Amino acid sequence: MKTFHQIILALLYAFNLYGYTDNNNSELLIASERLNGSSIQHAFGSSKELATQATVRLLRNNKLIALGTIVHSSGYVLTKASSCVGAREAETSDGEKYLLKIKKRYEETDLALYKLITDKNSFQVINWDVDCNTTEGSWVLAAHTNLKEIRIGVTSGTPRKIGREGGVMGVLLTTDTSPVKGVKISEVVPQAAAYRAGLLEGDIITEIDNRRVKNQDSLIKIIGKKDPGDVVRVKVSRKTEIKKILVTLGHRSVTFDLFNRNLQMSGPVSKRKDNFEMIIQHDLPISKESMGGPLFNLDGKCIGINIARVDRVSTYALPAYLPSKVTSLFLESRPYVKTTKQDDQSPYESLSLNHGRRARNSFYWLSDNHGQFCKSYHPVPLAYFH
Repeated sequence: MKTFHQIILALLYAFNLYGYTDNNNSELLIASERLNGSSIQHAFGSSKELATQATVRLLRNNKLIALGTIVHSSGYVLTKASSCVGAREAETSDGEKYLLKIKKRYEETDLALYKLITDKNSFQVINWDVDCNTTEGSWVLAAHTNLKEIRIGVTSGTPRKIGREGGVMGVLLTTDTSPVKGVKISEVVPQAAAYRAGLLEGDIITEIDNRRVKNQDSLIKIIGKKDPGDVVRVKVSRKTEIKKILVTLGHRSVTFDLFNRNLQMSGPVSKRKDNFEMIIQHDLPISKESMGGPLFNLDGKCIGINIARVDRVSTYALPAYLPSKVTSLFLESRPYVKTTKQDDQSPYESLSLNHGRRARNSFYWLSDNHGQFCKSYHPVPLAYFH
């Protein structure tokens, strides 16, 4: 892995950018190089070409909704599930468009697998770096949404777990003394989920998703099981009327920090940005439509999949060991389940998948990038994985 200083020196020497000084005799890039980002991007060489060629644009009604990562030469694409609902076409870096067919979704990691409808078997595929040892300050890059340029940045923290945030309506509650059984709204947070849905101060919430709301605790318990982006049916008593209102739950951090300057300047962020087993955080200047695309290191290896734009300076990516395992489970007709755990097994070597009433199974992924599993594992029908 190249260090920060090595990259800076490479940029300066590769383009002979020394020799221009300011009034303090400080060495600067010449104006044409400072104002021309293509020269800087050229320094990343083959990594740039790989980043753009292994990424696709996912379209709905000819509008970009997400990026995708090519994980198989026959046109299988991995992307962010919650961002690509309704995707109909994929566009590659050469401008070709292909119809799409969804194959699998995996809600726990917010990933979905699509197949380009084509007989072509020569798509550029990413090379997973499942043993990625990304540290704070590491250089990373990703394709721009136009698939002609790249965006460059650094990681801003060590890989870590992001817990479940839970969805919120954005209301303050009070105990109601009226004959109507329920919970009274004392205040609606401006621009929050409840505000946008049309809930008003004074409304008495009596049911949520056909479940009786007897007190504040029962309401909190019901909403607490939901995630941001979930839609709930709220029944309220408003003066002499009974109304049923659909509310799309928001993020707690955004709802109760609406006046945070950083959030005001952020622009659109991802609906789901929590409850991830492990993430890599970085500062690439990319949009929420860039989610689902691959994240690369300077060696041209894919270290993760961009999964959530949090704010203007923070994006989360799933480290490669997670999407690589999910990809293998999606593509293999007979995935294998590990029956015993090794004491020295690292958290990067196992992935727990929860499938309805079935017990959690632990999967082991060999870091050889060939989709092979240990021989001692037992096959499980692919039908278990949805």
